[in-house]
Amino acid sequence: MKANILDISGKKIKEIELPKCFSQKIREDLIFKVIETQKTKQPYAPSPVAGKQHSAKGKIVHRRHVWRSGYGRGMSRVPRKIFSQKGSQFNWQAAEVPNARGGMRAHPPKVIGMINIKKINKKEKKIAFASALSATADGKAIAKRYERLNNKKIDNAPFVVEDKFTKLKTKQLFESMKKILGDLYEVALQKKSVRAGKGKRRGRKYKKNAGVLIVTGKDEKLKSKGVEIVQANSLGVSDLAKGEPGRLTIYTENAITEIGEKFK
Repeated sequence: MKANILDISGKKIKEIELPKCFSQKIREDLIFKVIETQKTKQPYAPSPVAGKQHSAKGKIVHRRHVWRSGYGRGMSRVPRKIFSQKGSQFNWQAAEVPNARGGMRAHPPKVIGMINIKKINKKEKKIAFASALSATADGKAIAKRYERLNNKKIDNAPFVVEDKFTKLKTKQLFESMKKILGDLYEVALQKKSVRAGKGKRRGRKYKKNAGVLIVTGKDEKLKSKGVEIVQANSLGVSDLAKGEPGRLTIYTENAITEIGEKFK
């Protein structure tokens, strides 16, 4: 499979042969399997001793012939704490159980249920990564992923640019992207908007789209707001297939070389 190397003005300089990993069969099942294994959730739960931190005396015994026993008093067998003793009587109050005031929760969230223990085989992970790369080089997969493109025909994927691209300032970078991507530039920009609904009150006020991904070589340094930039040596399936396979991606020439060496 061949690709055109474009300069910063979007014109073809030369043609290169892409590594084999860019022309593999797109296995969506394995891509989604890898993404599931990489999901993380912040564990949360009440304190393990919640509802049990009272300074009053211990639980009531319900056996016969025992001092301070609840036997024979017509009392329900609810755990109770003893506040004080008045004469021969005790001041008892239900505690600890969920139906008692100040008791523990009935079915609280448990940390063990929030830890992702899913695993994936190394070979499956490798195939998934190659599939995600191939999807970025497949015009049909890109057009399918973005609803705004309305299944538009894309012939020039993947987008490979000269190394000079990484030395541009932010304003020049976006101007160059506009020339390289053409009509696809509208889906390349990250847009941030206020969420509709109750999520605004729950710590997720804003939502944003993935936007374009720029993959650079390990010695190339590029910083810019509004686009996601990842080095080839730390590139993963979740970067290439955020949401769905076929993310709009721009590779530098060095990045393509490094990816090819990794999949020899």
